[in-house]
Amino acid sequence: MEPVSVPADKIRSSCRTLALAALLGLAAHTTALGQASPGALPPPTLRVVGGLAALNQYTRQEEPFWTRRLGELSGGRFRAEIVPFDRAGIRGAELLPMVRLGTVPFGTLLLSQAAPRDAEFAAPDLAGLNPDVATLRKVVNAWRPRLQALLRERHNAELLAVYAYPAQVAFCKRPIDGLAGLKGLRVRTSSQTQSDLVRALGGEPLTVPLAQVVAQVQSGNLDCALTGTMSGHTIGLDTVTTHLLPLPLTWGLSMFVAHGPSWQALPAELRTLLQRELPQLEAAIWDDAERETAEGIRCSTGTGACSTGKPARMTLVTPDPQDVALRRQVLATEVLPRWLERCGAACATEWNIRLAPVVGSRVGSN
Repeated sequence: MEPVSVPADKIRSSCRTLALAALLGLAAHTTALGQASPGALPPPTLRVVGGLAALNQYTRQEEPFWTRRLGELSGGRFRAEIVPFDRAGIRGAELLPMVRLGTVPFGTLLLSQAAPRDAEFAAPDLAGLNPDVATLRKVVNAWRPRLQALLRERHNAELLAVYAYPAQVAFCKRPIDGLAGLKGLRVRTSSQTQSDLVRALGGEPLTVPLAQVVAQVQSGNLDCALTGTMSGHTIGLDTVTTHLLPLPLTWGLSMFVAHGPSWQALPAELRTLLQRELPQLEAAIWDDAERETAEGIRCSTGTGACSTGKPARMTLVTPDPQDVALRRQVLATEVLPRWLERCGAACATEWNIRLAPVVGSRVGSN
């Protein structure tokens, strides 16, 4: 008998169906918890969709928390399983609608993936807004109540944590001498506001999934890629590019959310435990993001200690005052106005109430 060849798209579809079936099973079980009499069902095994598989946020923080730490903290009463987002069979644009429906009870979502439908989610990580992690912390703290309200009002969801990746910077295989050097180059971007920034600089933004970036650079389809300092090192981007401009442009914020009814259906003891411990997980992820911003630069340029693999030998392009001024100018004249066009007048009001006092820039006439 001749072997049967199964098309790749059908294999992917089958894997996706299996992943969704597992999540649907959990959703049904969680709903049943809220309907059954006490003691009728054992405590739930939470199934969580986490961050990106290859990155340290997932391997060092999220996965150990859910698979080991939760059991330790609860004396074995509660346990969880976690699958990384990019292996869960879910497209970025699908996750929040699936949380809203309860198909995914607990999920991690990049704000940039939620922003095309709800532009307000992009506000705390606009390209050029946060020059350092200290500013980022203030901005996120100011905008967090708005994120909570948006999730409850529009998506029947609860915000449980906000995570940050290391600073996203420019890795290029062509010599550049600063931010203006992106002009005329094909640049990988991962959000609408990154694309706005690259376009304003005269570059050509191309949205490419992280897993495909190295291959796209090698094939010549990309001249540069914007990604996290440590992410670029982890995926080997620093071995196929030559110049690193470590000027923070965005930070890859993500949010960990729960389907509202599923969250309320959890045993009170488990909700209390998670409300106490998830802020600690968030703090650890933020601390890693700050530390790995610097270490990622060292690892990619071979300029200091690198604890994660063999250092590369990229040329470090030190940002100068002109780069800092240009980043600020593009934010004010292109990135922020374009975001407001997508978001509307209500967003201008929210910006002026929540973020203008932090970043010192009001918009509109309010």
